[in-house]
Amino acid sequence: MAEHITVLTTTDSREGAEQLAKSAVEARLAACAQIEGPVTSVYWWEGSVQTDQEWRVLYKTPAAKYDALEAHIRNVHAYETPEIIATAITGGSAAYLQWLEQETSS
Repeated sequence: MAEHITVLTTTDSREGAEQLAKSAVEARLAACAQIEGPVTSVYWWEGSVQTDQEWRVLYKTPAAKYDALEAHIRNVHAYETPEIIATAITGGSAAYLQWLEQETSS
């Protein structure tokens, strides 16, 4: 398993994205969270194709924090079934990855 990951989620408002980002960083579950949007999402939900504007939140964190970050997102998120996808960071600046570790230490 990778030592560091990014975790992606989406939500329906900029305010919701800011709450998701800020609360996770304040809890030291991620060193950084970036918000992008709006983006247009097209997806199946409850038997039909939906199209909505969403905002993406991308967290950077040590892999060891994933379970706690996922639980936090589920707890704070407004969606019934939030998107939560983790991707391994397979390389990166040693100084940046060290910073991720430092800023998520309790």
